[in-house]
Amino acid sequence: MTRYFVTGTDTDAGKTLVTAGMLSLARSRGLSTLGLKPVASGCRRTDAGLRNDDALALLARSVPSPPYATINPFAFEPPIAPHLAARQAGVDLDLERLCAHVSPLLDEPRDLILVEGAGGWRVPLNGRDDLAGLALRLRLPVILVVGLKLGCLNHARLTAEAIRADGARLAGWVGNLLTADFARDASCYADNLATLQRTLGAPCLGVIPRLRVAPARRPEAAIAHLALPEGD
Repeated sequence: MTRYFVTGTDTDAGKTLVTAGMLSLARSRGLSTLGLKPVASGCRRTDAGLRNDDALALLARSVPSPPYATINPFAFEPPIAPHLAARQAGVDLDLERLCAHVSPLLDEPRDLILVEGAGGWRVPLNGRDDLAGLALRLRLPVILVVGLKLGCLNHARLTAEAIRADGARLAGWVGNLLTADFARDASCYADNLATLQRTLGAPCLGVIPRLRVAPARRPEAAIAHLALPEGD
């Protein structure tokens, strides 16, 4: 059984695409899955309460299917940094409470459990802690999603350094092409990927091109470009 924390080089790097894609890949192999999005801002009001599209994507690919609140216990409406959204909602976004929610779920008999972060590795959780503290407390190896665009080499290397400096293990990384222009020069694009391979010091678990399909279908379309991390 494998459990990982998924973080990104930035907001919109493609964490949900990779997380949902890996869950879909595991399901295609007949494995049981669980995707968690413990903290989410930018949620929609529905008759059932606040719902986050990223969390719903993970819920749809978690089998057996749990209640929504299992996937996303802390949901906030404003599309802003989680600690600011929590403050506006009058919620104490506490690391201990997050760990208490997630830790028992990691013991469930599921073949693959992925815990998706919010934003990047250093996104604040409150005035004391970062959301990365969840991965550290629960000793989860980390999968880094690199948003492939101009500047990604610096962002990826700094994030990898921060992950290791905090004491976590970088289990692998996935590149996700964000802008077509970045890959227009094929030779330069290949050189950028080679630099990431050489400098990140972890296995590449895939490189996802620009997927020209509807958003709801992108995780399944990403399967062909992804590999599951090797079990620990």
